[in-house]
Amino acid sequence: MRNEYVVEQGLSRADLAPDWVTQFDRWFAEAVGFGLVEPNAMVVATADPDGRPSARTVLLKGYDQRGLVFFTNYTSRKGAEALRNPYASLVFPWFPMQRQVVVCGRIAPVDRAETGNYFASRPRGSQLGAWASPQSSVLPDRAALEDGYRAAVERFAGVEPIPAPPHWGGLRVEPETVEFWQGRASRLHDRLRYRRTDRDEWVVERLAP
Repeated sequence: MRNEYVVEQGLSRADLAPDWVTQFDRWFAEAVGFGLVEPNAMVVATADPDGRPSARTVLLKGYDQRGLVFFTNYTSRKGAEALRNPYASLVFPWFPMQRQVVVCGRIAPVDRAETGNYFASRPRGSQLGAWASPQSSVLPDRAALEDGYRAAVERFAGVEPIPAPPHWGGLRVEPETVEFWQGRASRLHDRLRYRRTDRDEWVVERLAP
C-alpha cells in the first residue's frame, strides 16, 4: 500500500516558533481544529534495563517547558521501565494531517501534588479503576478485574475525594529533542528538530527524510 503525500505548503525554518513549546502549541491547536480523534493520543516507547523496547498509546495530559506529562500505574510495564531506565520517546501520529511530532528525552515522576490535582479531576469511575486494576499483571479472567472494581467501590463508599493510589502518578518526558515532521511529495518530507545542547540551549536542525 502506498499513499502519496500531496501537501503543498511544507515546513521551513522560517515557519518555526522560537521554541518547541510554542511550535507544539501551534500544531496541537491545528490538530484539534482539524477534528482529529483524540489529538492528544501519543505512542510512548520505553525499554527495560536490557534494552528490550515496548510501546503503547496513552493520552497526553499536560505540557510546558519542563516536558510532556501522562499518568499511569508505576508498577505497570511502562511505569516500571520508565523508573528503571529513565528514557522514553513519544510519537504523535497525526496521519490525516500528514504530520508527526517525535519527542525523545529523560523521563521522571511528577511530584505528588501534581498527581493529586490531576487525579481529583478524573471521573470517579476512573479513580476507582486506578485502584482496582493491577495494570500489566496477568489476570485469570475478566471476572477478576470486575471483582477488583467492586472491591474498590466498597472500599471507597462514602469517601470523597478518593485519594490517588501511592503506586499511581504522572510521568514527565523532559525533551532532549523534539522533531516536527511534515509529509511532502516524492518522499521529500520536511523534518525540523529542536535539540537541547550540553549548554542547555536549543538549536534547530533539518534532518534528511
